[in-house]
Amino acid sequence: MIKAAVLGSPISHSLSPLLHSTAYAQLGLSAKYEAIEVKADNLARFMDERDETWTGFSLTMPLKEEAITYADNIDNLAKRINSANTLYRKAGEWHATSTDVIGFANALKMHNIEIKGHVVILGAGATARAAAAACDTSNTQITIINRSLERVQAMSDAVIESELTFLNWDDLDVLGDADLVISTAPAGVTDSIDLPAKTSVPYFEALYKPWPTPASSLWASRGGRVIDGLDLLIHQALAQIAIFSGMAFDSALMYTKLREVGLAALR
Repeated sequence: MIKAAVLGSPISHSLSPLLHSTAYAQLGLSAKYEAIEVKADNLARFMDERDETWTGFSLTMPLKEEAITYADNIDNLAKRINSANTLYRKAGEWHATSTDVIGFANALKMHNIEIKGHVVILGAGATARAAAAACDTSNTQITIINRSLERVQAMSDAVIESELTFLNWDDLDVLGDADLVISTAPAGVTDSIDLPAKTSVPYFEALYKPWPTPASSLWASRGGRVIDGLDLLIHQALAQIAIFSGMAFDSALMYTKLREVGLAALR
């Protein structure tokens, strides 16, 4: 039996229990997946109290960086972005990885968005580093816009090939030169930002609730294409489901099913 949960704070809004439970039912697996409130600096204590019956955990804010310090084994990708959204038990040890990177990459691929040119990322936290790693190619220039420059080193470690630039929140005019914009900013932060008067480039919003965000609605009204955070949630969840279940499955068919139940829950 799969026994897993999503951990974070706040966590009551999470669609992860719905998505994971639906997927395991589709695969014919016995599973229990729930949402558990775990506040910052409490992950280690929580994990130490779990017994060997637990399969794994999905992690959201503010625990993605804490997971790195707890795990027995950390894969290279999680080390690179200093963030893990997945803990899973293997041979009696806890392993940490990030499915956020493949979540961003696969969502962009599904929407036929080629990663090249100028990518502007709003925010500089764990999710932003995953987005940057997903867009890190020799054909891209990545600009990070954040309210402070305190996370410069961590972001620099996440980006290997791309040219990387840091700007503050007063430099939003750079959005007019972007080929792709990704927002990983917390809810409310982008509600009143100054967007280009007209645009045709994609805007990837990592948030999915509430939806649509004011910025994504405005972007769409000005001609841009919008990818919602539900797509990111589903694509990263598909990778977690494969890890927790140990099964191969048709990800395209599973995506369609999870998208259907996810949208229904958000209505």
